[in-house]
Amino acid sequence: MAGRQVMIWTSAALLLLLGSCAVVTHSTTVEPGNVGVKIRTLGASAGVAPDPLPARWYLRGIGERIIQYPVIQRTYSYTREADERGNENEEITFSDNTGLPMTADISVTLQVNPASAPNLYQTYRLSFDQLLDGPIRNDVRSAVAAEAEKVGVETLYSGGRQMVIQKAYARVAGKWARHGVNISQLDWIGSIRYPNAIIQQMQAKTQLEQEALAAKALEAKETALANAAIAKARGEAEAIRIKGEALRANPQVLQQLAIEKWNGELPKVTGGSTPFVKID
Repeated sequence: MAGRQVMIWTSAALLLLLGSCAVVTHSTTVEPGNVGVKIRTLGASAGVAPDPLPARWYLRGIGERIIQYPVIQRTYSYTREADERGNENEEITFSDNTGLPMTADISVTLQVNPASAPNLYQTYRLSFDQLLDGPIRNDVRSAVAAEAEKVGVETLYSGGRQMVIQKAYARVAGKWARHGVNISQLDWIGSIRYPNAIIQQMQAKTQLEQEALAAKALEAKETALANAAIAKARGEAEAIRIKGEALRANPQVLQQLAIEKWNGELPKVTGGSTPFVKID
């Protein structure tokens, strides 16, 4: 009797343990910041469930699985160097209007509309990371390439790259908004990687332009100094002319000036003329 009870309790414990394992292996927790997309592979309702699953624990039935999509705003980078998403080189390649090849690192900031997650998966059958690595990256590359090939490398090097990235952003954001993905920003990371020959050429051109500007500034300075000297000389000449005319018109001023400068002594040697001081 005791042995039978032990067997019953042991069997019950095993059944409970097996049941718990089954529950664990057939359940999914949708983490905060994500929504779940349920996919059914069996039965009349097979396919993607139209309603997103909010964050909580779910028991999955037979033939069901749940894909999680992040719905918080996040920024991802397509770079040459390794990052948190792997060691793969994901830099964006493009060319200017002459076909000159160049590359750059680009970041994209985006957010999935929770209500659109099921339809997004239904359309592409990809997880969110796969969307980033595939269709979204391809669209970013295509948009940047389409805008960059409208301008020359000199335009990109001298500040036109911001115009290119903003136009590329408008292309990408417009397309993905229709799928419920809000792309809020597209940015260069660092500088565009130009061929070395182009960098040397642009640097030489910039140096020549700076030297020309410096020479022009020096010329302008010298011209201004010369004009100032001329103006000063003219002013002094005009002052002398006015003073001369005034003295000629008033000869008594000269005598007054002479008296003011006279020390009171008459010349020791004089001719037959009257001393220069005339007293009336």
